[in-house]
Amino acid sequence: MLSRAFSEFYRCPEGILDFALTGALSQNAGYFRFGSDAICYGRSCSGDTKESPESPLCDVMGDTAVSDETLELPFDLTEIIDNLRLERYPHRLLGGREGVLKRIYYLVRPLTSRRIRSRVQRFHARRSQGLAFPNWPVDTTVESLFETILLLVLQEKVIDRLPFVWFWPHGDRGCVVMTHDVETEVGRNHCPYLLDLDEFFAIKSSFEFVPEERYQVPAKLLEEIRNRGCEIVIQDLNHDGRLFDNKKEFLRRAVRIRHYAKEYGAQGFRSAVLYRKPEWYDALEFSFDMSIPNVAHLDPQLGGCCTVMPYFIGNTLELPVTTIQDYSLFHVLNERSIDLWDTQVKQILGKNGMASFIVHPDYIMDSDTRRVYTDLLSYLQRLRQTTPVWFALPREVCAWWNARSRMSIVKNGDSWQIHGEGAENAVLAFARSVNGQLRYQLEDETVKV
Repeated sequence: MLSRAFSEFYRCPEGILDFALTGALSQNAGYFRFGSDAICYGRSCSGDTKESPESPLCDVMGDTAVSDETLELPFDLTEIIDNLRLERYPHRLLGGREGVLKRIYYLVRPLTSRRIRSRVQRFHARRSQGLAFPNWPVDTTVESLFETILLLVLQEKVIDRLPFVWFWPHGDRGCVVMTHDVETEVGRNHCPYLLDLDEFFAIKSSFEFVPEERYQVPAKLLEEIRNRGCEIVIQDLNHDGRLFDNKKEFLRRAVRIRHYAKEYGAQGFRSAVLYRKPEWYDALEFSFDMSIPNVAHLDPQLGGCCTVMPYFIGNTLELPVTTIQDYSLFHVLNERSIDLWDTQVKQILGKNGMASFIVHPDYIMDSDTRRVYTDLLSYLQRLRQTTPVWFALPREVCAWWNARSRMSIVKNGDSWQIHGEGAENAVLAFARSVNGQLRYQLEDETVKV
């Protein structure tokens, strides 16, 4: 269905807008542009696609057409969005040798120090930061595609305004999610301090525990996390970096992972080192996953989902990692400030997105890194005071997006109403074209979002 991705993103009224193709899609997929802000990967009716995003790319914007209430596009929008979100595009920097290098790395990793590992990762980062796609340090191609298409529709007067279910409950302009991956026994022992620090700044966070081999996970610690209103998430099985190497072995491990999810009362999952194969997620049976980076230039597995919004992979909600991890900030970029986090948060909230953080208790025990994390918490506290942003646990975001996915907008006389369970928390919004720019406006609001 050509309009599926668009309809699911906006939750707009059924039948308000139709999509069609301008012609036959090419047999082979490749890169092309749609306007100045969006690099796409997939099949095109225009035919002129490239193997690399670094090549001069054809802009197919001029090949769109509007007739009646139908927008004709030179590509399948849902296919393009899925290709981005599920990383179905070529992004292998080392020509397919990652698997061999990863096995070598994990074989020698126990014999190396953090300093040596950081040097290896810095070398990798220098090679990958120059990639043209996805865009560093935040990629919002998915949002740009939806916005560009919606603006075309509005400017061509196919519809005067588009009513839709606002992205966040109660009209909040965006969302912040704090998560803590616990990698070692030392990090586990540091969790109570982190609970206290987060609580001082009124931040509720999730803690991702490795259930086997690395350390014991005391029931008392899990109970304390729950009692303080925070969340427990399963992180991989044993953090050996090989969860997705082999399907048969993955399915065997998935049984163990599901066992620990039940034991810990965990609804969500994150893989070690953000290794991922989204097409296998259904075997894990989690409500949500948090393993796909927005842009993965600094991660061992390159790629990125190119969105700052949650999205569904089957029945699993993906909560993408949209900001740089503390380890990469401290030990790969060798930074000791929140400047990059500040830049990313501003770009994310500029698209009304979700700023999700990974901060390891293992890496903020030194005075300098602890100071940086405290600065981040102070920054988020000021953000809360000045901007209507929802600070939420992963399970709360998951519950909201599942509820929103079942909501509908129906006409009631001259007005629109949101129907469905949880609609009392939802806000009706409208998209308009104002002086050639797309503007979102909440119902009964005069200030544009």
